[in-house]
Amino acid sequence: MKRRQFITLLGGAAAAWPVAARAQQPAMPVIGFLNSASADGYAPMAAAFRQGLKEIGYVEGSNVAIEYRWAENQYYRLPSLAADLVSRRVTAIFANSPSVAPAKALTNTIPIIFLSGDDPVRLGLVASLNRPGVNVTGVNIFSGETATKRLNLLRELVPHASKIAILINTDFGASLRFGDDVEAAARMLGLTTERLSANDDREIERAFNELANARPDALLVGPGPLFDSQRNLLVALAAKVAIPTGHETRAIAVAGGLMSYGANVGDGYRQAGIYAGRVLNGEKPANLPVLQSTKFEFIINLKTAKALGLTVPDKLLALADEVIE
Repeated sequence: MKRRQFITLLGGAAAAWPVAARAQQPAMPVIGFLNSASADGYAPMAAAFRQGLKEIGYVEGSNVAIEYRWAENQYYRLPSLAADLVSRRVTAIFANSPSVAPAKALTNTIPIIFLSGDDPVRLGLVASLNRPGVNVTGVNIFSGETATKRLNLLRELVPHASKIAILINTDFGASLRFGDDVEAAARMLGLTTERLSANDDREIERAFNELANARPDALLVGPGPLFDSQRNLLVALAAKVAIPTGHETRAIAVAGGLMSYGANVGDGYRQAGIYAGRVLNGEKPANLPVLQSTKFEFIINLKTAKALGLTVPDKLLALADEVIE
């Protein structure tokens, strides 16, 4: 072979090496993040999910990509958003409570990790908590199971209360069951109740207009992403009609709600992030038991209590995991 031909062949091979090397590198895994709420309202939850991923070795933009899909509290958009993620053949999908069923309906192969406030077995998402048996697993935060406890805590904060209003999101099953449980517990305590519903921000405003006319003594707000993401609106409207309120999540109490009691939702998102990382590492959702929240927190906003003219009993202050002043 002539020297010039050899150099030409060698140069061509060298130029091809980087391309071949790149082709052999595994593609960065992609997680579809499907959420019924808004990016602004749920930014802390997305951050908690990324923290969970980080704890197991995955950092967004470094060795994992995340495709975010937010329904902006418009649940009818969830099937199309889920279909978009499935068509992109993402490696795994994270879905919050209202989002998991639309995602599961579209794929039985892409792993789905959920954070659910409702019973995933009752919803037919998994065969059992210990052995899901499908492409779906996740974290259950028991949104509906805290109704009686939250009612009792609110009543101790507002001891004169005899009429309790309940605000629920009828698009969210756990919120509906929460309303039923509060009504049953209230009857046992000799309290009267008034149920109101809201499925978007305009309906929340309408519900508070009804409250202004009905004048209940306190308001219990049902669980779910809608109310959590609309916490600033809820707090502003409650302050306008000067009504004591009880909520599910710490975020609403921090924003100005009187009190909250429920699972630590941020920790649930962190645990879901860890599970997503484990799935990326090759574990099968069918073999990952559904995790159940063990962190529950009771928060009192003392500043709001003072604005409402309420004196918080010392025993409640002692029970509180956090007092906001």
